[in-house]
Amino acid sequence: MLETASKSIVAWPGTAHPATRARNPGVPFDLAWLEGLRVNQSAVARRAASFGLRRSVKKDAQAAWLLKAITCIDLTTLSGDDTTARVQRLCAKARRPLREDLLDALGMSDQPITTGAVCVYHRFVKTAVEALADSGIPVAAVSTGFPAGLNPHALKLREIEASVADGAKEIDIVVTREHVLTGNWQALYDEMRDFRAACGDAHVKAILGTGDIRTLSNVAKASMICMMAGADFIKTSTGKEGVNATLDASLVMVRMIREYLTRTGIAIGFKPAGGVSTAKTALQYQILMKEELGREWLEADLFRIGASSLLADIERQLEHHVSGRYSAFNRHPVA
Repeated sequence: MLETASKSIVAWPGTAHPATRARNPGVPFDLAWLEGLRVNQSAVARRAASFGLRRSVKKDAQAAWLLKAITCIDLTTLSGDDTTARVQRLCAKARRPLREDLLDALGMSDQPITTGAVCVYHRFVKTAVEALADSGIPVAAVSTGFPAGLNPHALKLREIEASVADGAKEIDIVVTREHVLTGNWQALYDEMRDFRAACGDAHVKAILGTGDIRTLSNVAKASMICMMAGADFIKTSTGKEGVNATLDASLVMVRMIREYLTRTGIAIGFKPAGGVSTAKTALQYQILMKEELGREWLEADLFRIGASSLLADIERQLEHHVSGRYSAFNRHPVA
């Protein structure tokens, strides 16, 4: 059973989804906000390399952090061979992500542990909404021509509206990378404002495609523009790029969230996606959030991890914590 001290990390304040937090209304476009942004790449690399090295999380504390990580996972299937049955299995796993015997052994069987959301293509939004009925788990839909984001603008808006109409509570949009690469910040702002308006009451996560926009300065500026335009979350990647989530790019994005909070008083969420597939990596991102933004950013309303295979590794680590043995992946199916 987890020690009481460890449970401070896994306090369960109800369903901590973005719907419980005030929206980001955005601010007027102001290019002056970008003029002072500077990124020291070597300093970023040194700081990013420190996460997971300076602080050791072991035994009960590690189990507690990993349980918290589960509640922040956007459990995702975005494959060309997705089917209704696969999405239904994914939703069942989201409802009960850990085996009952592990929950009992950890003393957590009475806690409402679910994943943070289920993320699917638009076609499967209705399927997921029906499968998750009465669970409190929101459905997130990728949109705006995911993953390339090169569909006509009007079509992107209709896609967002269709997913919201089908019941999606969160929309993961893809920004037009060309606007970032050419420094057309007004176009990026206008695009993001349109996406925000099309989402209505649904929360919007802006995917920057950090592996495609090339420089950390671009990452910083794109992060700030998307938040200025009303993004509720900023997200690293689609998971389909050659380079997806990295600690370097994530650190820059998190520092921009801190800057935006200082300027506006509005808390913005963060989502790394793509390549976060091991419990060790998830812990590194949790430590980043805790050290850079604080305890509040360990909850699902401000922190998500876009992943599919991560849950299986976390479950394996928790079984090792309980039994002292590692089990085969096939004992921890993920949809």
